[in-house]
Amino acid sequence: MKIDFFTLFPDMFQGVLSQSILKKAQEKNAVEFSVVNFRDFSENKHQNVDDYPYGGGAGMVLTPQPIFDAVEELQGKSNTKPRVILVCPQGARFNQAKAEELATEEHLLFICGHYEGYDERIREHLVTDEISIGDFVLTGGELASMVIADSVVRLLPGVLGNADSPVLDSYSSGLLEHPHYTRPAEFRGLKVPEVLLSGNHKLIEEWREKESFRRTFLRRPDLLDSYPLSEQHKKWLQEFKNQS
Repeated sequence: MKIDFFTLFPDMFQGVLSQSILKKAQEKNAVEFSVVNFRDFSENKHQNVDDYPYGGGAGMVLTPQPIFDAVEELQGKSNTKPRVILVCPQGARFNQAKAEELATEEHLLFICGHYEGYDERIREHLVTDEISIGDFVLTGGELASMVIADSVVRLLPGVLGNADSPVLDSYSSGLLEHPHYTRPAEFRGLKVPEVLLSGNHKLIEEWREKESFRRTFLRRPDLLDSYPLSEQHKKWLQEFKNQS
């Protein structure tokens, strides 16, 4: 996969892209990153990339010319047509399903804005997706684009050491993940559930599934509204409701 970040602050990406899973993904040739400062494409002699909004109002708006030229130059050099993603608070809410969808693409391009917003012509004529990572406002799109890229890259084949890891993550199955325990079996009087020490894999899987349902019911019951429930699931949910 090829991932490009168009930004006014390229130094923000250095630490994130050179650490942990994103670094390992590059070493495994699963992904290639590039960071482009679209200020370099400004035709203004002062390299300005923003201007006052027509009609007045607070803040500055990113002008279309530098971003159009930057995207078009990249597209002209690329053998693949990138999915052009505008990260902004007005976009569709990002979730695991969107991460899995984007992980099937060959080329992603993130436009990271700053200031008050974007000239609307950028949205209408360049962008394929508008994505938000939550109902709040950040100073710019850099942090949001890094969050999305991290979520996508870890799903690429061979990136994680265990192929089952992304499959078992919270939200991948539609539910929150079950609790985890490790050594010691008892710590300060707090014991690991006996079933996990039993060696009975069938019982362990049943326990994990039930606890996944319990955690989802307690923390994110909205996820169960669209989840296909078996008869066993319905019995568990009634049990949880009685207990609560």
